[in-house]
Amino acid sequence: MTDTTATDITRADYCAVACAEVFRGDGEVMASAFGTAPALGARLARLTFAPDLVLTDGDAALVDGAPPLGAPPASLVFESHMPYRRVFDVVWSGRRNLIMMASQIDRTGNQNISAIGPWGQPKAQLVGVRGAPGNTVNHTTSYWVPNHSTRSFVEQVDVVSGVGYARAAAAGPSATKFHEIRFVISNLGVFDFATPDRVMRLVSVHPGVSVDDVVAATGFELVIPDVVPDTRPPTAEELALLRDVLDPRGMADREVKA
Repeated sequence: MTDTTATDITRADYCAVACAEVFRGDGEVMASAFGTAPALGARLARLTFAPDLVLTDGDAALVDGAPPLGAPPASLVFESHMPYRRVFDVVWSGRRNLIMMASQIDRTGNQNISAIGPWGQPKAQLVGVRGAPGNTVNHTTSYWVPNHSTRSFVEQVDVVSGVGYARAAAAGPSATKFHEIRFVISNLGVFDFATPDRVMRLVSVHPGVSVDDVVAATGFELVIPDVVPDTRPPTAEELALLRDVLDPRGMADREVKA
């Protein structure tokens, strides 16, 4: 087992733990996690406080246990076949908890992974809206932003891919009934929308990050509580799992910008 101290904990470790907390209390739901820190978080949650969490191989199967990042497909043990068509059945039933990435996110939780710039003639074409609209109105969704800046945390996203709170409310009960943007996790801190008008609130900062750092890197006004704690560190067990079992090659440290 890895011999570590508090000083050995990296920014990536804090991000992985914050992503794990997304799944706390969910019971038996399918976890979908995009990005290295979210993938680690889902696996860490399953091995500790969320043993009923269901993980997929991202392709067509449910996997047994919590395989390490980068595990060769031949080493995986499968619990069940999970073709892409069945994923939509799970999405529409609400039995899924998803961490998507966001190229842009705004104050009310709209997310953009489609294009940057004016709609008619964007400067950059991204991956498209993908399943973001359906995800956000059918089940719990959170977002992971590994490089927090005023280019990613913007006043208004250029294209609405994932639906935020204000747009869901404007669309009515069909959009709000199952709508929940649980957390936004970045390389600087953790955020939620637990405010009366459902705008983004700073929940915690990662150690080494100040509230002023977060404010300077955000392109809109955040709700800032009087006291902002540090993000929860990994326990000794969690840190050992991250280092020795789930990410022995240190892939998360290459993703997270400190």
